[in-house]
Amino acid sequence: MQYYSLQHQAPKVSFKEAVLKGQAPDKGLYFPEALPKLPKDFIKNLPSLSKEEIGFTVMQPYVGEDIPEKALRTIVEETVSFDFPLVKINDHISSLELFHGPTYAFKDVGARFMSRCLGYFHQSETKKTTILVATSGDTGGAVANGFLGVEGVEVIILYPSGKVSPIQELQLTTCGQNITALEIEGSFDDCQAIVKQAFMDQDLKQAYNLTSANSINVGRWLPQQLYYFYGLQAWQGEKPPVISVPSGNFGNICAGILAHISGLPVEHFIAACNINDTVPVFMQTGNYQPKASIPTISNAMDVGSPSNFSRILEIFGGEAEKLKTRFSSVSVTDEQTKATIKAVYDKTKYLLDPHGAVAYRALEDYQSERPTDKGFILETAHPVKFPDVIESLLNIKIPLPENATQLNPADKCSIELAASFESVKSWLLSR
Repeated sequence: MQYYSLQHQAPKVSFKEAVLKGQAPDKGLYFPEALPKLPKDFIKNLPSLSKEEIGFTVMQPYVGEDIPEKALRTIVEETVSFDFPLVKINDHISSLELFHGPTYAFKDVGARFMSRCLGYFHQSETKKTTILVATSGDTGGAVANGFLGVEGVEVIILYPSGKVSPIQELQLTTCGQNITALEIEGSFDDCQAIVKQAFMDQDLKQAYNLTSANSINVGRWLPQQLYYFYGLQAWQGEKPPVISVPSGNFGNICAGILAHISGLPVEHFIAACNINDTVPVFMQTGNYQPKASIPTISNAMDVGSPSNFSRILEIFGGEAEKLKTRFSSVSVTDEQTKATIKAVYDKTKYLLDPHGAVAYRALEDYQSERPTDKGFILETAHPVKFPDVIESLLNIKIPLPENATQLNPADKCSIELAASFESVKSWLLSR
């Protein structure tokens, strides 16, 4: 499999090169040259297949010959070594819980897959690889956990100060070893812009072998398809589901659309956004206008310039009208999010996190006009990550998962920097 830049001003590269580079030299995102078509028998037999067999079958065409079958099977096995249950909330909506991994967030899958790919590739590399990654919440913890102790790889995480939850912050600032956290006095968009500029800087290119673990990297982005196959594996509906996805940088839902194009039956995709509504506005007006992000209680979705939406447009040949036949996007306010968390808990005792609540509200509103359509949401983070919102709203105490009790605020270690590329570059070059 070859990958080309969406800017079309850079040479095509292999899967290995795309993972190692992260972003193309022309600042474009890498995109697969061909979208695989899965055998019909594979979809038909989905309920009887193991998670590992599904993962290998889906990922192998994207990896090609860059990783041999035995090694790729091991990578997939280690990537998906936890549960992905589809939990019924009511007769029309279920929840695909993606928070049963080590950092209680859906990003564990992409981070684990990419870290193991890089570990394999490093066997033939002489220079240490430096992962430079921006996080709006969950990416940092997942990447830190996934890459912790990986030989030949160091991780530098940029996160917006005061704009991630306490557990999210501890997960990315208490690892030590090969993990460093930079606490940026700004927004996630500031962090992401700094990372993108770093990849283009010639001084940093000479000093470091840089790559990214954000969903701009195909190694992080592509394995997110697996959630959707696991969801459909457990689906009991008479027709394909409507899938509502909490969407910030749009990597997750873009991977779902890839899975659909490859043959996975899905009725419709909903990109459920908070008030950072760049894509909902585009779907209504045709005007794509990135804007500064606005802080919300669903902080991992606080993205005003979603990188991966360009990949979604590429899938549909840049034609918004084709996109609208399978995809819609809506904006949900914090007030609506809180009301949804409370209403669902009071009625069903199911506990939504703020991101899952945005997806639930979007799906519920969609179904109000299409009452025969059933579907599921992607519950992308454990509610325990958002105690300030949920516990005060519901007057309950969320018990910590067992391994979360090991996170100690006294162990936090971060480096505070201004929200400018110059400050981060200066720190990188002075190490």
